[in-house]
Amino acid sequence: MENDFEYVVKHSDELIRIDKFISNIAKELSRSLIQKLLSEGHILVNGSVVKSSYKVKKNDLIEIDKIDVFDYTIVPKEMSLDIVYEDDDLLVVNKPSGLVVHPAPGHYDDTLINGLMFYINSLSDINGELRPGIVHRIDKDTSGLLMVAKTNYAHNILADELRHKKTKREYIALVEGVIKNKRGKINAPIARDTKNRLKMAVLSRGKTAVTHFEVLETFKDMTLIKCILETGRTHQIRVHMSYIGHPLVGDYIYGNAKNNEFGQFLHAKTLGFTHPRTNEYMEFDSELPQEFKEKLNELRKK
Repeated sequence: MENDFEYVVKHSDELIRIDKFISNIAKELSRSLIQKLLSEGHILVNGSVVKSSYKVKKNDLIEIDKIDVFDYTIVPKEMSLDIVYEDDDLLVVNKPSGLVVHPAPGHYDDTLINGLMFYINSLSDINGELRPGIVHRIDKDTSGLLMVAKTNYAHNILADELRHKKTKREYIALVEGVIKNKRGKINAPIARDTKNRLKMAVLSRGKTAVTHFEVLETFKDMTLIKCILETGRTHQIRVHMSYIGHPLVGDYIYGNAKNNEFGQFLHAKTLGFTHPRTNEYMEFDSELPQEFKEKLNELRKK
């Protein structure tokens, strides 16, 4: 879940009901909307859903996901979708770089969800009206595999597997600089950047985040790596690789690149999970986008 607002409770705010506390710090939200956000799990305390009667404590981390703040109804839109797998319970979609996963301010009718609603119009509703079927997601400028739940039954099981770190997620990334070690593990907590709300950062108060990487190929001033996610924080690979001095090529937020048409060179290549109904392990693989392939070919000729 990508959170639009975070706040650490101070001593002076202790023992105030969470609904009143939110009303005090986010005055643009009506009381009815706060109750809706609480009931639908869009307000978390230390990573967990709480009731409106919960009384905040010092150092509680309050996260408010304001995805439902704006008044919007999803309009199905016909678009070309790369459906890798489909059955009665779920879909696996290969998302192109540049496509936003679900509606949000600035992207109302050009998202993957708009296309999925045109294609099927029957998805799980656990994550609310604006995120039907979304169990996990990848950034707008990241390409690759995404699982989508058709039913609430499937959604709950797939989400539980994600929480328990059983889902296999492997990414291919092109990073700046030459990584000398063949493999590594980055264990650094991630939270929203206090200076720039559009960014995440490695901060001691953040949530545990673990990324494993393996060097696949080295070039003059770049390295091709495979990343395996142990956790799934917002922008995790981008933040972690930047943190160790090797930001993703093309990443204009965490790296040195200028805003470009393709985005960062990051592809969710492999996705593996246990089917929620058959209990069969399923694994899917996807090719790198053409732009990614062309970039690698160009580097190999140097």
